[in-house]
Amino acid sequence: MAVLTRTSSAGGAAARARTGAVLLAGALAGSWLVPVPAHADLVRDRQRPILKLLGMEAAWKVTKGAGVNVAVVDSGVDPNQADLRGKVVTGPNMIASTDRGARPARLHGTGMASLIAGHGHGAGGRSGIVGVAPQARILAVRAISEPEDAGYIRYQRSEAAKSSVARGIRWAADHGADVINLSLGREEEAPDEREAVGYAIGKGVVVVSAVGNDGDKDRLLDGDGFAPYSYPASYPGVIAVAATMPDHTRAPFSNRNYSVVLSAPGVGLPVAGPGGRYFISDGTSDASAVVSGIAALIRAKHPDMAPALVSQALVQSARSGPKGDYDPEIGFGVVHAARALSAADSIAPARSGPAKGKPAGQRFGADDPGPVKVIDRPAWVTWMVVAILVLGLGGTAGAGAIFLTLRRRYPKPADGPPPGPPGEPPHPPPRPPYVAPGRTGPQGPQGPPQGQQGPPGPQGRPTPPGRQGAPGGPSFAPPS
Repeated sequence: MAVLTRTSSAGGAAARARTGAVLLAGALAGSWLVPVPAHADLVRDRQRPILKLLGMEAAWKVTKGAGVNVAVVDSGVDPNQADLRGKVVTGPNMIASTDRGARPARLHGTGMASLIAGHGHGAGGRSGIVGVAPQARILAVRAISEPEDAGYIRYQRSEAAKSSVARGIRWAADHGADVINLSLGREEEAPDEREAVGYAIGKGVVVVSAVGNDGDKDRLLDGDGFAPYSYPASYPGVIAVAATMPDHTRAPFSNRNYSVVLSAPGVGLPVAGPGGRYFISDGTSDASAVVSGIAALIRAKHPDMAPALVSQALVQSARSGPKGDYDPEIGFGVVHAARALSAADSIAPARSGPAKGKPAGQRFGADDPGPVKVIDRPAWVTWMVVAILVLGLGGTAGAGAIFLTLRRRYPKPADGPPPGPPGEPPHPPPRPPYVAPGRTGPQGPQGPPQGQQGPPGPQGRPTPPGRQGAPGGPSFAPPS
């Protein structure tokens, strides 16, 4: 399992340090840049274009995600990060056996949590990271390790750690998660992970995952330019998210394949890290965190909306897609928070309750409708219905008797068609159709000219010259 983020420091250009953030199967990799100090208000300035692109100002007038729990099944979340303080419920550590008491770095998980539910800090919360659903709560479940962890090598070699994500998903589903964010992935399917995803969706939890960051690795692409499928993003029911550039086109690293459902900004996103650090981050991880935040807004407005309908609302909000069609690069388009809430309102099931009549001005007629009159059926109608049924049954029985009498009197001949009138010769049976295998001449049928092949045989293989059809097939003589 791998984190699906490529991050840099929030101060600008710095030398990239490839870390090979390969987890479990070692399927994917990420890259981190050395962080440098950055002012929190500068971080917010970097966020504003992305918030505008997502329509957050209009969406926040409707809801900010209050009352919704978003589970971040990841490398862990720092609950003391200033932009997340008071918003994080720390769940179990599913890889405690590999950590062995060492304090994990929690870099990736903290960054994803800040994109989902960061509330900023300082006067009016105007500094630092503000998430897409700033009033939602985070359920932090540590299920993967990252290279900065002391137990990372043990984690890679651990058999027990291979089921950690599945166990994290089940725990989140059983402890109040409305949305589960999975900014991670690997190329191999895992039966326990698939079952855990189905279990969560069956309990009404919206599951969002990243499609992977292998889109720019030519050695991994197939003949159509498709990147390998990533799991859990490719499991049924999961909202699989690709990353886009500021111009709404696919980010070069974002996987291109038919698992992609929709997309979100995934390049140049500021994220919070432990200890007051900030990073500029690229990746499908970040894009999936953005979508998880918008899903939390929908759930805040419609708490009982089924996961499939939340997905439909997100898809209906998408823009910049290929003229309303599907594209394996960005799915149905780039998600938009305000439009997603409007779409959810339009598809939300009607609230149950007692039926109410329309006001007088909206009805046909001026008077209130009275009780429905019951008209008694006259007694003679019953006798008429009985008589019709008796006559009908009698007619059916009579027709059957006539048919049997005629059948005995005029039995059907045993073979061939019935003879014609006396003195007229019987008609010969129809001649079977003639299919010419080649040219005909004085010597009878001939094969095709020298150097040509006959018609194709089984499986598209050509029949040898002069051969008439498949072995054992019928042969027909030319008409006389």
